[in-house]
Amino acid sequence: MRPQPPTNYLASYPADLTEKIRRMIEQGSLAGWLLSKYPDSHKVRTDKALYDYVVQLKDMYLRNAGPLNKVAFDSRLHVTSNALGMHTSKSQVHGSKLKAKREIHVAAIFRDMPPEFLRMIVVHELAHIKESEHNKSFYKLCCNMEPNYYQLEFDLRAYLTWLESGGKPLWSPNQPTHHACNPPFKA
Repeated sequence: MRPQPPTNYLASYPADLTEKIRRMIEQGSLAGWLLSKYPDSHKVRTDKALYDYVVQLKDMYLRNAGPLNKVAFDSRLHVTSNALGMHTSKSQVHGSKLKAKREIHVAAIFRDMPPEFLRMIVVHELAHIKESEHNKSFYKLCCNMEPNYYQLEFDLRAYLTWLESGGKPLWSPNQPTHHACNPPFKA
């Protein structure tokens, strides 16, 4: 039996949900549940492909937002420090003009995750372009860009809890396709 994992990724969720995840880890069923919901990893492998992916989403939902200067996977972002992604906006004076420079960094762990998880973190970081705080408007914008935002965030947190408990990564770029079945519960 595995030791009980820390629940910091699920700390803001109701106790019954965190208990279900804890039991699934103990029973060895969480990995299968996640793989049944998210059988494949995405195909976005390079920083250039990530940039194109993010700009496409930005252009769909935030057309009036300024351009992004850089988008990249970042191996320095660690999930243990609660940084899955990061957005920065720097203003620089160039002569008499003020120029904004926007960047989005996505934790390198997202290279080997399902497309739904990548979309969730990208949507989160894009929402920060309009809303700097995690408030009602921020989450409304996230849900506008990704209607399953809350479920994806919960499932991602369940996966991070799995990894923290000593579980092995579930997705890789060359993985075989898994056959899906119905998950045992929905958050």
